[in-house]
Amino acid sequence: MASATQGERRDLAKVILFYAFTPIADPEAIRLWQRDLCEALGLKGRILISDHGINGTLGGAMSALKRYVRKTREFEGFKGIDFKWSDGTDSDFPRLSVKVRAELVTFGRPTEVKVDESGVVGGGKHLKPEEVNRLVEERGDVVFFDGRNAFEAKIGKFKDAVVPDTSTTRDFIAELESGKYDHLKSKPIVTYCTGGIRCEVLSALMKERGFAEVYQIEGGIVRYGEKFGSKGLWEGSLYTFDARMRIEFDEETEVIGKCDICGEATRDFVNCIDPSCHEQLLLCTECVVDPIKRSCPTLHRPRVEGSQATRELIG
Repeated sequence: MASATQGERRDLAKVILFYAFTPIADPEAIRLWQRDLCEALGLKGRILISDHGINGTLGGAMSALKRYVRKTREFEGFKGIDFKWSDGTDSDFPRLSVKVRAELVTFGRPTEVKVDESGVVGGGKHLKPEEVNRLVEERGDVVFFDGRNAFEAKIGKFKDAVVPDTSTTRDFIAELESGKYDHLKSKPIVTYCTGGIRCEVLSALMKERGFAEVYQIEGGIVRYGEKFGSKGLWEGSLYTFDARMRIEFDEETEVIGKCDICGEATRDFVNCIDPSCHEQLLLCTECVVDPIKRSCPTLHRPRVEGSQATRELIG
């Protein structure tokens, strides 16, 4: 009986992903309000607040999340937030973190991005999922441009997408200004990211740098995947920055990832075996059980050489 009750509780738990670009006069006051609200409702996750708006991912009981949504929408600038719901629980997050930052997404250009009551000024045109498909059908030269960190695209991306060489969001400015994408400046470009927030900023930064026709997917990969699953232009799984690690939109999701060690098909990321290292590796079921293979290249090389430090780490 107890296990059935636990199962029911898990079924009633969810994760929400959300953001809003809107001017905030007192980010610290919003931080305190949001922290107290989440604590009162028993929610865990991450919320960032800046004078540009709010960005968050929270997990918890569905009833608590629904109350959170209602209360958050009472703030004038947050009335129109699109809350995206997915499977998960508060246990997918180690704690509650509510912080004020200079940027909601750290591109390293806090003063370049402008926000008004309508959102990011000068951003790309929003396309609904069906409008994305229509654009591709009507135009033969549409380019999908990944707005995430490059490793996220290992397990899922849009078909034939351009994946910039980025380890963090800060790398995008150097990539855009490197000249390697200048040949795309006259083409229709559809930027995409998990829930849409990174592309709100990225699309504006691209237009500022001469990309003439830039779009973004309304609701990001999440909304597109919910609409089309494996039947559209998206391929593979969606990486998530929490304990779930990834989500699939249906049971027919293709495995496009390849093991970093042997090249076997996989979609499973694991942390480097060194607890002080934050790098994640894409490993198959066979390679993941080998401690040497479950280490990032900077640790792997000395292990192969048999250094004393390596022997102590493995032992």
